Amino acid sequence: MPRRLIVAAAVVLAATPLHAQGWIEVQPPANRVMAGPVVTRIGSQVIVSIDGRVSRVEVEERFRNTGGGLAEGNYLYPLPGEAVFQNFSLWMGEREVRGEVMTADQARGIYEEIVRRRRDPALLTLAGRGLVRAQVFPIGAGETRKVVLRYTQLLDRSGDALRFRYVAGDRGATSDPLTLRLTVANAGQIGTPYSPTHVVTTRRSGDRLDLTVDAGTGGDVELFLPLRQGLVGTSVVTHAPGGEDGYFMLLVSPPPVSNGTAVPRDVTLVVDVSGSMSGDKLDQAKAGLTQALGTLAPSDRFRVIAFSSAVRRFNDGFVPASTANVAAARRFVADLTADGGTNIEGALDAALEVPADEGRLPIVVFMTDGLPSTGERSPERLAERAAARIGTARIFTVGVGHDVNTFLLDRLAAEGHGAAEYVAPDASVEQAMGTLLAKVRFPALVNLRIAAAPVQLVDVSPARMPDLFYGEELVVFGRYHGSGTGPVVIEGERNGRRERYTTTAAFPRQDGANDFVARLWASRRVGDLTRQIRLEGASEELIRQVRELGLRHGILTDYTSYLVQEPDAVAAGGKDQIMPTAAVPAAQSGRAAFEAARESAALSATSNLAASDAAADIRAAKAIVPGRGARRAGGRLFVKRGDVWTDVAHGDSLHVTQVAPFSAAYFALVRALPELAPCLGVGDRVIIAGRRGSLEVSPRGASVWRPGELERVVSTFRGT
Repeated sequence: MPRRLIVAAAVVLAATPLHAQGWIEVQPPANRVMAGPVVTRIGSQVIVSIDGRVSRVEVEERFRNTGGGLAEGNYLYPLPGEAVFQNFSLWMGEREVRGEVMTADQARGIYEEIVRRRRDPALLTLAGRGLVRAQVFPIGAGETRKVVLRYTQLLDRSGDALRFRYVAGDRGATSDPLTLRLTVANAGQIGTPYSPTHVVTTRRSGDRLDLTVDAGTGGDVELFLPLRQGLVGTSVVTHAPGGEDGYFMLLVSPPPVSNGTAVPRDVTLVVDVSGSMSGDKLDQAKAGLTQALGTLAPSDRFRVIAFSSAVRRFNDGFVPASTANVAAARRFVADLTADGGTNIEGALDAALEVPADEGRLPIVVFMTDGLPSTGERSPERLAERAAARIGTARIFTVGVGHDVNTFLLDRLAAEGHGAAEYVAPDASVEQAMGTLLAKVRFPALVNLRIAAAPVQLVDVSPARMPDLFYGEELVVFGRYHGSGTGPVVIEGERNGRRERYTTTAAFPRQDGANDFVARLWASRRVGDLTRQIRLEGASEELIRQVRELGLRHGILTDYTSYLVQEPDAVAAGGKDQIMPTAAVPAAQSGRAAFEAARESAALSATSNLAASDAAADIRAAKAIVPGRGARRAGGRLFVKRGDVWTDVAHGDSLHVTQVAPFSAAYFALVRALPELAPCLGVGDRVIIAGRRGSLEVSPRGASVWRPGELERVVSTFRGT
């Protein structure tokens, strides 16, 4: 069955870059050259209804003639393969417009011809898909048209999840918004939805699940809908560039609510009430504690500990989360005042003095805004002393403001198999506390591990799987050695019993699909490694790993950011060249340490490309020299050197193969290396780094390939 695509409406300027999804290829009137924009897209709305494995998609797009006269042209819309076109609604007066469905091969020829004519590679990311074409009848100056297209698509199955994809393309300016909404029937059969590419908001109502995808800036939308298979659903997605270890993503998704089966918790809330917490910080902390008390389940037990120079306890031990006890604890919190020093030693002793009962999950939330000033003051000794007593407790630390010691908070979180959260001075403590406590409200499985897989799994992040909570998907990234197909087995504990969950997964030797997995793994890995450097000190090996990851995947770090500076700045020894060589626990406080710790924490927790890109943008804004051009595309970072946009991963020792833009060799190269397509839109001249050789788009490059030359270039680029 030939791959097909459908028609839809979108718009592109007559002489500006093309932005998918759909667009109108405007035809200039005879004997007259068009000047300026003629047709512009002003908004798109995609509504998807999913019932079982069938998705029904309705695309509504609006476009306007902004020129001074009539405009007409061909209306083109690409869709992922195996979509079945239903209907296309575009009326011009009493006349209905009908679309022509073309195969992928026909579509590719049209794409390449448009790219060659306009000298803009934006459409290359869509090449290889099918296409629908319709003739757009004349549109008067200033008029707006609405187009609605409908199609049906069978969702792929990925392990225990259904997988939905939508190609939004590069949306460009915010004046061209895209809204993407999905409705899922029989929602009781669906676990916690997850998108590795975009932020998703969910709302359940009865047996209906509504999702909104934040797809305003475009890009391929990937969405996984886990199917209920007992307690959890598991899925494995892989990416294998070839010539190296592959990448994998493991998704473990529980139901959205506990239904009374959550593991009972012993919750200890520890809050700093030293003098520096006075004012808004204490008010927000108290609001956060009050909110936390409201999240306790009847099966939970809890404690509240406040510390300054001395330590105050709501109760000597754990008490049941009864209505009366929670009300009394709220009164205790309301009466807290800020005064005195910071006795972190006493607070940790109090938090860890009561051993956990078997079958219960001990959770400690430790919030502070300052350095220890009473009792033991050495962060290293404090961390070592706490580590010896943590036992099975999970510790989540919240650092408020720049004065916290990031070494201590990171070390406590690492030893306690929890996470560190850093709240900027102008951010909301209450919101941070609420978000954290909502995530750990209903434990589903604890002490998780990957018990078996058909290949060797390496460089897994997180290295130790965290606990699984209802309503919060668990996403694990890693690499694999070898290839094969077989069961992936997840083990965990619930109420003292070991439970096993199995899914069958294929780990191919080479498969270019799902390249988002590599980018997300790299972000996680950089976060883990930079935190390890801060805790253990830098070594040549750790620095090498961070630098190589940064260069390969376009992630700016303390060890790669100097590469985007001017050569003179590098030679002069700019500040970004200074690389820490050892961990100094006592010195890891202040704004710089706070920002570094927060960046590492954000990267370690990366779960979608939107978060990864946001972290990269923040880092780039600080690291790039003002006035120096820098762009990110396809998971790579490019800087402008002369008139050439150069991949920062490119080194002078790499052999460079040149290819002429928009030539036969150019299009053949994109067909052989489709991962290049997003990078080619960076500029007219661009160098893209490969494993054993780089590629340069240059007017001096080859226009055609000699026999066997393209195969050799591809092999060198991929390092196979």
